Order: sequence, then structure tokens, then C-alpha cells
Amino acid sequence: MEGGFLDGRHALVTGGGSGIGAAIARALAEAGAEVTVTGRRAGALEALAAAGTGLHPQVMDVTDETSVAAATAAAVAARGPVAIHVANAGIAEGAAIHKTGLADWRRIMATNLDGAFLSIRESLRTMRGGDWGRVIAVSSIAGLRGLKGAAAYSASKHGMVGLIRGLAADYAGGPITFNALCPGYVDTDIVTRNSASIAIRTGLTETEARAAMIARNAHGRLIAPDEIARAALWLCGPGSGSVNGQAIGIAGGET
Repeated sequence: MEGGFLDGRHALVTGGGSGIGAAIARALAEAGAEVTVTGRRAGALEALAAAGTGLHPQVMDVTDETSVAAATAAAVAARGPVAIHVANAGIAEGAAIHKTGLADWRRIMATNLDGAFLSIRESLRTMRGGDWGRVIAVSSIAGLRGLKGAAAYSASKHGMVGLIRGLAADYAGGPITFNALCPGYVDTDIVTRNSASIAIRTGLTETEARAAMIARNAHGRLIAPDEIARAALWLCGPGSGSVNGQAIGIAGGET
């Protein structure tokens, strides 16, 4: 795909201050989109925006309905209706279910599932009147199968896939498509943090915990954030209109 094929499109990416979200935001901007990059950390968003063109920072807390509505409205006022929405904001925490308190469960759901619902809903309200739209949720391989030791996280990511499939059914035949990307372990700060968490829970060293996560990717390596970004870009590119309601695994062959 040639650069510029998204010229004039307004994209909104949640959780875009680092990792997968930042990679997707940069890729969309390089393809010509004006990208509203949202997250809770203003400093990280501003640093990302300063490093490239077409990137616009906007503080948003996806767990707060008022914040999502206000931030989306501000982005639309500045750059027009949203044409591409990437629901990427999320947290990855693991714990045995008998050690998972209701507050922990609700925190995971509030960010991963409620955040996807709220942010997609607000962008979709502006997208519905257009003749083209793309909604992409960044789920996880845990949205396709259960992840051992992370039942709450798996449930939230399965929920994201269900949300996308329901929306695809609702809007089938129209100009908007809805798809989910389901990566395995990606080389981001989340893997680093989880290595420490797993080490504490299991008695492994952090190096051993990291190696165990890498081994769960069928091709034996961590996935680069840019690989996820390229998949998102493909869903926004020419010839993607018949790809709808899909949960696309990006895990080196794992199903």
C-alpha cells in the first residue's frame, strides 16, 4: 500500500501513548490520516505527537464515560468525524480466580471491555453518517482461547471479540467494518511488567518468566508492535471492505 491512502481520514486510537497503540497511531499517520492519540498520560502522548506529523494528543480515560464523551467530542470538533477507531486501551493482569477480588475483576473489565464499548460507541456516533469507516479492537490471543492463570483477562478479551462480532452483524452490508486483532505476546512494557509479576507468583526468575511467555508464541519470539500496526493498516487499506466480523490471530501460528 502506498503512503497517503488515508489522506483526509480522522483516526482515533485509545491507549496510544506507548506499545501497540503508539505503533498503530504512527502507521496511520504515515498513511496520511490525522490521528487523535488518546490515553491517560499527557506527557507520553505529547512526546509521541512531537516525534511525528499528523499525531494529536488528547487525554482520555476509557473507564470514565464523561471523559470518553468529552475527549471524542473535542477530537471531532478539531478534526472532523472519526473514520477509523482503534480500541486499544487495555491492561493485562493475571491471577488465579480464587485470588481475584471483585474490585480486581471490575478494574480489568472497566478498562478492557467497558473502555472498548464506550470509545467505540462515541466514535461510531460520528462515523454513522459517512460512507466509509473502520473499527478495530485490539483484543488478544486470550480472546480466542483461555489463558492459564488469567481468567478475568481472558473473559475481558473474549468480550471484546463478542462486541466486534455483534457490531459487524448489526452493520453488515454497510460501509463500516468491525474487526479484532488478537496478538500473542508482544514486545512491549507489558511483557516486562508481567515477567516481574509472574516471577513473584511462581518463584521463577524474571528471565525464566519472560522465556515462558516467549515460548507460548508458536514461532518462538515476541511479536513486534509494528507487526500489529501493519495488520491494522491492512484493515484500513484498499480491498479490505469484505473483511468484517473477524478475530484475526497474530501469534506465529497459534490458534
